[in-house]
Amino acid sequence: MSKTLLKYFINTVIAFFAISVFSINQIKKDSSYIYFTEGIKSIKLNKAGLAYKYILKSKELYLKRKKIDSVFICNIELYDIVKSQKKLNKDPLQYLKENQQYKITDTVWVIALKNRFASYFFNQNSPVTSAKYYKESLKLCFKINRKDYAQNTYTNLGLLYSIKKPDSASYFLNKAIKINPTSNPDELISIYINLINLYQKQKNYRKAIEILKKTKNLKLSQYEVKYQKIIYQKLADCYQQIGNYQRAYKYQQNYILYKDSLNTSQQNIAIADLDKKYKVAEKEKENLQLKQDNLINEQQIKHGENLFYGTLAFLILGGIIGFLSLKNSRRKRLLAEQQNQLEQQKNLTLLKEHEINTINAMIDGQEKERIRIAEDLHDNIGSVLATLKLHFENLQLNREKEHFNQDKLYKKTEKLIDEAYLKIRSIAHAKNSGVIANKGLLVAIKIMAEKISDANKISINVIDYGLNKQLENSLEITVFRIIQELTTNIIKHSKATDASINISQFENTLNIIVEDNGKGFDYNKIAINKGMGIGSIQTRIKHLNGTLEIDSTKNKGTSIIIDIPINNT
Repeated sequence: MSKTLLKYFINTVIAFFAISVFSINQIKKDSSYIYFTEGIKSIKLNKAGLAYKYILKSKELYLKRKKIDSVFICNIELYDIVKSQKKLNKDPLQYLKENQQYKITDTVWVIALKNRFASYFFNQNSPVTSAKYYKESLKLCFKINRKDYAQNTYTNLGLLYSIKKPDSASYFLNKAIKINPTSNPDELISIYINLINLYQKQKNYRKAIEILKKTKNLKLSQYEVKYQKIIYQKLADCYQQIGNYQRAYKYQQNYILYKDSLNTSQQNIAIADLDKKYKVAEKEKENLQLKQDNLINEQQIKHGENLFYGTLAFLILGGIIGFLSLKNSRRKRLLAEQQNQLEQQKNLTLLKEHEINTINAMIDGQEKERIRIAEDLHDNIGSVLATLKLHFENLQLNREKEHFNQDKLYKKTEKLIDEAYLKIRSIAHAKNSGVIANKGLLVAIKIMAEKISDANKISINVIDYGLNKQLENSLEITVFRIIQELTTNIIKHSKATDASINISQFENTLNIIVEDNGKGFDYNKIAINKGMGIGSIQTRIKHLNGTLEIDSTKNKGTSIIIDIPINNT
């Protein structure tokens, strides 16, 4: 290798490591925003614990980079999470106090901080401190000419003073209306309702009626029926208090009409307050999120060019290195894929053989049972019936002979009939004997499921409810045969790994649900008289006056629901 080529190689390696270090640092810078974004997603998914961890990690990274604006936003989000989730066992006030030390240039964020301080002390029953922060927030709202923020702050001050200082409350609520009278009617109505409540509490019913008439004329885009119902109810109450019973009756009728059309339980003014607070909080969050996004975009624009060139150089070097190792990695990958395919084929072959053996064993058992029953009928019943026929012929031929002992022959014939009956009964008993006859339907199903599950190809779980005693024997046998047929279908056709048999008795109904996680099928394309024996199952269920429902989706499994009426008397 020449010196020039060696020098070029060394310089390339140095450049590669320099670009790698640059990329790693850039990833660290962007990861703080990624953690913050994941935290916001977790909040929306109601995963408070996870959201707290993500945003706390984002805050730590922003602190290292001295991004104070972003740290400020993280603290506000941490306060909201901890305040709403007491199980985190954290003090939410610590995040607000920490933000007091930071000098933030954006007044909107400072307003958000003041409002959260005010809300915190309001909930702590410290109205004086709460009012102090609300008034500081109000000054900032006027400073940046945000009438919507000022309207919200006036409303909060009105609610704060409504308990002990109704005159002050009335002043601030009226200011909230006057400062932005053309704002959204959906936002104005909650202020009107709070003001009406205040006048009712002061027994100033005529003033309340005056405000109610204004409120009634607001054109709302949502919740109109709900608010109209509240307005008519309050009008009826106010007119009743001043003795105008005619109008009180009129508005009470309107209230009943709106109440019936809404078809909900009676609502009070707290709903409007909650709606208002929710909208204010959501609006603040949207503004804060927008500011955060703008901040991140500015950072990304600053580093975008360097990142582009660094990434381009990294890709070129990566392509060179990748070309040198391509042949070796491709060969290894092909060998691994071939080995994987051989293993999969081997597993499929073993599973298929096991499935075939299981089905063959089931079919052989059924065939042996048929042969045994046929032999019993031929060997036992056939000979008895033939002898019985001879006795009847003998009776017919000798019935007129005087010395013929008919009574004796009748007794022998009757004995043969009894013998034939007992033999038929014993065959039927032998057919129905075993687990079903001795222990009942549920035990038989569990044993069948256990035997199939022991093969380790498919797991069948049996769930039962209400089967406290055995059913009529023939019904249990028919139900067992239906479940056996459905289970066979799962083994033969579904390629499922898990299945369940849910059998329950509710009063005079037997409910059966057989489900699997197999490949499913299109029921409309399955021939009833072919394939999986659905026609045979339908016939049995129809004979029992039952119903059958099939719900199957391709690649999502099958659910079969059967309801059979039973008679417990």
